[in-house]
This record gives sequence, C-alpha cells and structure tokens, in this order.
Amino acid sequence: MKPEPKKILIITYYWPPAGGPGVQRWLKFVKYLPDFGVQPIVYIPENPTYPIIDENLVQEVSEKAIILKQKIFEPYQLASFLSKNKTKKMNSGIIPNQKKQSFLDITFLWIRGNLFIPDARVFWVKPSVAFLEQYIIENNIDTIITSGPPHSLHLIGLELKQKLNLKWFADFRDPWTTIGYHKSLRLSSFAAKKHKALEHQVLNTADTIIVTSKTTKTEFEAITCKPIAVITNGYDTEQVENQTLDAKFSLAHIGSFLSERNPLILWESLFELTQKIPDFKLHLEIKLIGAVSQEVLETISQFRLNPYLNNMGYVSHAEAIAHQRKSQVLLLIEIDSEDTKSIIPGKLFEYMVSNRPIIAIGPKDSDFAEIISNTNTGVFLKYSEKMKLKSVILEFYNQFLEGKLQSNGVGLQHYSRKNLTKQLVSLLNKM
Repeated sequence: MKPEPKKILIITYYWPPAGGPGVQRWLKFVKYLPDFGVQPIVYIPENPTYPIIDENLVQEVSEKAIILKQKIFEPYQLASFLSKNKTKKMNSGIIPNQKKQSFLDITFLWIRGNLFIPDARVFWVKPSVAFLEQYIIENNIDTIITSGPPHSLHLIGLELKQKLNLKWFADFRDPWTTIGYHKSLRLSSFAAKKHKALEHQVLNTADTIIVTSKTTKTEFEAITCKPIAVITNGYDTEQVENQTLDAKFSLAHIGSFLSERNPLILWESLFELTQKIPDFKLHLEIKLIGAVSQEVLETISQFRLNPYLNNMGYVSHAEAIAHQRKSQVLLLIEIDSEDTKSIIPGKLFEYMVSNRPIIAIGPKDSDFAEIISNTNTGVFLKYSEKMKLKSVILEFYNQFLEGKLQSNGVGLQHYSRKNLTKQLVSLLNKM
C-alpha cells in the first residue's frame, strides 16, 4: 500500500499571477515536491498588490498543490491614491537615487521603513496566524516553511512555532537587514534596532534556516547557531521553440535595472567602441527587458547610445526565456556594494542554460562570480575593470562576426529545479 504523502505548509507572498523573480523559487519547488512523496499546501494572499503580473504563470501551478488564500491589507493600496507610479516602482524595488529623491519619494521611504516593520505586509500576520493555527490542527500538519522577503511572512512562522511547536524552516530568498535597499529606507534608530531584533528572533527560533548563497549563510552564522542550508535558485526545463539568434550584436539585460546597478563602465565601454570601430555601431543593439530606472535611461542617453537602445519593458516569463536564447550576449549586473556579495540573481541559472555567453559585473568576491567560473558560462568583472570589459566585449564581438559566439557550460545539472527540490526534501526528512 502506497504511504500517505508528507504534508508541508508553505507560506509565501509571491505566487502566480505574480511575475518577476520572486515567484519562481517556490512555484518550481511545489511543482516537483509531489515527485518525492510530499504534498505541498501553499498559503498565499487572496488580493495582493503585485508590481508585476504574468498570467501565463498560472498555467504552471501544480495540479497536485492545495492552495489556501486569505485577504490581505496592504498600505500600498492606499498610497497608490497619492502616486500610483511611485508606489508601483517602490513596491517592485526601484528606489530613486538618493540625490534625486523628491519630497514624496523621501516621505514614502520614511513611512515604508519606519511605520511598517519589517515591511508593508505586516498587517497580514495576525489574521494569517489565526486562520492557519486552526487549519494546521485540523489537518495534522507538523512542518511549515516561510519564504521571504517580504519578511513579515517569517513572523507568521514565528507565531505558529511558538503556539504549536511545529518544525519550521525559514527560507530567505534574500537577506534581511543587509539587503541592498535596506539602507535606503531612511530608518530611525528605533526602526533599525527593531529590524535587527526581529531578524535575530526569527533566526534563533526557526528549526532550520535556508539561504540561497554562501555569503548569506556566513552572515547568519554570526547571529544564530541554528542549522543553515544553502539551496540556490535554479533553472527548469522550459518548453521554448528553437530560437534564431539576433542578427544584431545584441547585449540583453533581463529583469529590473535599478539605479544602483547603473554600470557606467559598460556604457563608457560601448560608447568608446562605437567611436573606435566603425562597424561596431552598425551591429550593436542594447536590449533592456523589464523595469528600468530613469537614471539608467538618462545615462545611456548621456553616452549617446540611444540609437542602439531597444527598451522593451516587461514581457512574460516565456518571452524572457526566448530572448535569453536568441540574444547574442546576456548581461548580469549587481550593485557594487559589500552588502550585495551574497545576491545571486535568479535569472543567472536561466542564463546559464541558454547557451549564450554572460557578461557579469558586480562587487569583488560575489557569490555568483564563482558559479559563472565553475560552470564556464561567461565572464565576471569588477566595476574597476573597464579595460578588461572592453576587451571581453570586443572578443565576443569578433566571435559574433565569425558566427562562433556561444557558451559551453559544464556541471549545469546541479542547478536543475528538480535536483534542488531533491535537496530540499532531503533536508526536510532530516528533521
């Protein structure tokens, strides 16, 4: 007789029809958990304020998943009456450069950082605990997983752990107090201490912490003695038609392009190459796919690169995958900060299986630099390496002219979503 599947309650904010990178991690885990004898029960908000919508992702939700929904109140819903555009950008993580912030920007940031701790979904904690406490008891669930950000969801796990003494896994897709935008929130001393206290309480109450990078693990080890496991994001098998490569020498950035990620060395290098090599300007195309900050667009204009710019805006996940596979070169840009060394963008893993070479720019000792090197999928450069960057672009351009530009990745199977789910189930079974 086949044993009953193990029930796992997963508490997450981002879920289809949400678009963007935040939804992919648990959408894919839930897809493969039933293959390993686990019944996923997913708790999500009924009326969330998602900055990006991708209706196509609804079709990817596993039919074997049980979905629970409860209404949520979010201050973004009220703030949008003042400025719908600013609210949407802030909700999606696009924070204006500090020197260019308007009074309204400053006000929104102060309210976001000081009145809603740890974030604007904090009002969902109490009603969620009340609903889930009863559901857990009635359905004999002994294991829960919370996924953040938003880190308010870890407070749901914290209260359920204290009330029911469940096995609790806290999954951090990004760090808490060391994430890049945290310093931009204009926190008061009280608010900063409150964030730290909540982070400490969550990390020392959960049974196991799951993180996506080695650096985050090291940071958390200074705060807690609880077990910490690294399970990165990954790639899934995508049903995408074979793509014809772009006729132009296209450099594509896919995903949010924040002001802090504005890579001056890239724009300078491209401008200088257009001036130095007559044919380069005939072939160049800069493809930006996703939300792009105004500062990035202004900088591109300053370097006279507008004639080569193809600003496509947000596209569906399926379209993004197609562009990854037909663009000549893929750009991966991370903020040049000590705080962002731990960030491994989710799109990296989709990039790696696209068979297109990656140019990655980020801070020294970035965790994703090691992955790119180990998988032979591209070149990582620090922000100080402009001459090297120009050399890499020129080398890729010459390979493009010869029809030989491609990536030859190795060891990519380690990062498949199914293999990563196997790692997760192994971790769950140890408890």
